[in-house]
Amino acid sequence: MKMVIAYIQPFMSDAVEAALHRIGELSGATFTDVRGFGRGGHADAPASEGVLGTVPKVRVEVVVPAALEDEVVRAIEHAARTGNRGDGKVVVVAVSRALRIATGDEGETAV
Repeated sequence: MKMVIAYIQPFMSDAVEAALHRIGELSGATFTDVRGFGRGGHADAPASEGVLGTVPKVRVEVVVPAALEDEVVRAIEHAARTGNRGDGKVVVVAVSRALRIATGDEGETAV
């Protein structure tokens, strides 16, 4: 299993949510409002070095079977891309275990 984590522009979250809903095998996703900064800056910031501060982002988390990893990453990429600095990042990490608390199901059946 894999966890796909994306940091996207807040105004793109509806498009990303819709793209993820089109992937029929997904059982869910989590969207969280966060703040952060990166070395690339963001589209609304001055281009000069040394600009301090954070910008709002939305963190998207999706745990998927390994077979769906690429489809989920591409769906987020295409839905969130504006072509401007600050569009965000996607990372994928391995999930060693998952447990559905209500049923005790483990592994891919838990997600």
